[in-house]
Amino acid sequence: MVAPLESTLNSELSCFKSSRKNFSLSELEEAIDNFSDEENLIGKGGYAEVYKGQLKTGMYIAVKRLMNGSPDETTIDFLSELGIIVHVDHPNIAKMIGYGVEGGMHLVLQLSPHGSLASILYGPREKLNWSLQFKIAVGTAEGLGYLHEGCQRRIIHKDIKPANILLSEHLDAQISDFGLSKWLPDQWTHHTVSKVEGKFGYLSPELFMHDIVDEKTDVYAFGVLLLELITGKQAVDSSHRSLVIWAKPLIAENKIKELIDPTLEDDYELNELKRCVATASIYIDQSAIDRPQMSQASDVSCLEILKEQSAHRRTYSEEIFDVEEYNLTKCLNDQNS
Repeated sequence: MVAPLESTLNSELSCFKSSRKNFSLSELEEAIDNFSDEENLIGKGGYAEVYKGQLKTGMYIAVKRLMNGSPDETTIDFLSELGIIVHVDHPNIAKMIGYGVEGGMHLVLQLSPHGSLASILYGPREKLNWSLQFKIAVGTAEGLGYLHEGCQRRIIHKDIKPANILLSEHLDAQISDFGLSKWLPDQWTHHTVSKVEGKFGYLSPELFMHDIVDEKTDVYAFGVLLLELITGKQAVDSSHRSLVIWAKPLIAENKIKELIDPTLEDDYELNELKRCVATASIYIDQSAIDRPQMSQASDVSCLEILKEQSAHRRTYSEEIFDVEEYNLTKCLNDQNS
């Protein structure tokens, strides 16, 4: 690590020492069995590994160990994520309890005992029912609303998907993984990224095609997540088929029954589910301008008005569907080639 970056690291960490614990490497290794037990590895991606463990106090923790690129790049990514998550405090945001910089860059969070939404949405579904799915949707919306409007600075998460929605002891949604997140200054309308990061199927059209990031980036991804909860389908299936492209014609033709996850059977309140479909349809609008803010997610009357206005302004043509499907399929094929 070069001296200027090391100095920056020490300077930044000094701001957090009073409110977050700085764990030693020995403390983390003791809690997680030296990072060697595969049973403790609960998540792995291109940027990090996540391990579960238990502190001497009895608290169960999740330790995210960053692994991206050179030591200097890892340090920059670590400070960026730490600088965001240390400033958030909300019941629907994963709770950070500390960090560690000895032997690598580590973020220490309170363990979510039920794992992620993805683990139960894509796996055995015994725990799921519509009442719980609705609760998770509302909690995620409230967490995003807080990030966008409740913090001192606007935070764009940029990676909303079921794998990043953790479930607390009482199965409350907790947004996690701020590795791709961005601060957005008040005077900025948007942020332009140098490369598109995130998971296909959740990327908004303006991010995918024009590298533009703002609150509406998260709004679109939340709309896709809401569709997953409603339909039981993944954002992009094994045949590279987009859930959004499949769902839009059914929504436009008001074929609600064909959208609903058949495993729900009749265990749901139809009007409530219809409102969720209406909400999702607005949140996945092709035009960012026509998507509402997350703070409007719980305002049903407002959403109904917005839906009527959007219907009068424009409709989704077959050409738009073709462009969306072409772009998504091309990107997925390029990745797999």
